Amino acid sequence: MAEFKHLVVVKFKEEVVVDEIVKGMEKLVSEIDAVKSFEWGQDIESQEMLTQGFTHAFLMTFKTKEDFTAFLGHPKHVEFSATFSTVIDKIVLLDFPAVLTKSPPA
Repeated sequence: MAEFKHLVVVKFKEEVVVDEIVKGMEKLVSEIDAVKSFEWGQDIESQEMLTQGFTHAFLMTFKTKEDFTAFLGHPKHVEFSATFSTVIDKIVLLDFPAVLTKSPPA
């Protein structure tokens, strides 16, 4: 069974302190066992015309789609999402089963 990924790409509102949001997200994923891994980054290389204003990407990995579904309904996720949605200017969400075509070296 393929892992399940939750990709969030955002542009935050101007006045937002991104570090506080990231710390909140790191705390959230550390408290919910359904999240297998979490990684994030801020764009520093792309041409602005290609980013369309998006600046940050967040990627969560789950063992199964059912784990992802459990995460969505978790009270801590519901609470964090309410806060997160107020600091977003633009957002793209993609939820998908991962297709691994090249494994990392052992």
